[in-house]
Amino acid sequence: MSATSQTLPRAAASDANVRDALGQARAAAQALHGALSDAAAQRGGAIKADLEALPMKARAIAGSVKASLAGQSAEAKTSLAEAATYLEATGASIAEALKSSGQEAEASVQQALGNARASVQKISEAVAASRSATATATHRK
Repeated sequence: MSATSQTLPRAAASDANVRDALGQARAAAQALHGALSDAAAQRGGAIKADLEALPMKARAIAGSVKASLAGQSAEAKTSLAEAATYLEATGASIAEALKSSGQEAEASVQQALGNARASVQKISEAVAASRSATATATHRK
């Protein structure tokens, strides 16, 4: 049993787990964006090596985001659904970049970078909505 679940009431522990899941998803999306930024700054064959693991990572983060939809406010669910869509598009753009070369590959990387940035923004919006909903619920008690 974790320290969190030992010290918090059951509902509060559940809320903490949801917040932790959203925070972890946001951190993972930020790391994905950082890896894409680093890869975009490189030239030549080195970029392909750096990109190879990223489509799978984008899909995994999208799955995590989708799994965290349960128990969220309507506003947070909307933001998370949009984030998952952006993450899936990020993975597709990276896969396209790996299949192409030259300016086409660079354009796909830039598209992936924009989608990753948008996913981080949407997850951040969901975190804010979740915190707001929790604060509102706490004040109503």
